[in-house]
Amino acid sequence: METDEEIIVRVATPEDVDFALPIVAEMESSAKARGTGIAKRNPLDIKKKMLQGDAVIAFTKSGFWAGFSYIQAWQNNRFVSNSGLIVAPAFRGLKVAAAIKKKIFELSRFLYPSAKIFSITTGLPVMKLNSRLGFLPVTYSEITTDTHFWEGCKSCINYPVLVGHQFANCLCTAMLFYPPEPKNPVLLSTAD
Repeated sequence: METDEEIIVRVATPEDVDFALPIVAEMESSAKARGTGIAKRNPLDIKKKMLQGDAVIAFTKSGFWAGFSYIQAWQNNRFVSNSGLIVAPAFRGLKVAAAIKKKIFELSRFLYPSAKIFSITTGLPVMKLNSRLGFLPVTYSEITTDTHFWEGCKSCINYPVLVGHQFANCLCTAMLFYPPEPKNPVLLSTAD
């Protein structure tokens, strides 16, 4: 496999569902290697994201899987999370994460233009990528209050910390992108 081969980053399609198992396995393996608390993902959920067009995947031109991320809407589309960013080890350090993060952000803005977009992470590289896209660090009270979101953290090694702080704080940093305010159209009077 050539790691200097061009990387294609695109919205995932139904043809990509066979990559769900390796993606989930790499997420878990990478979290263990870093000693960080990433929540485990279910391969069926990853497949569903691909089928719905709510995921971004990266490949080499010759078909090697290079990276992945997905989105999830919360609270009647008021919030969207950018989650599950992972890059295969052979492609790390090649700016694949930055390309995926940019594409998942664009997908979030396209599908949910009025939503606040958030990401939680323990990783400085992801925080830097988020900052470049306009995300700001915020307290947990600024992101979704949907209990289903926090249920996704149950498999994280830091879940007891989150529960101990009543879901108001943990070891992850929450970052939020505020969509631009819609411009008010100039109202023209019909009366002379």
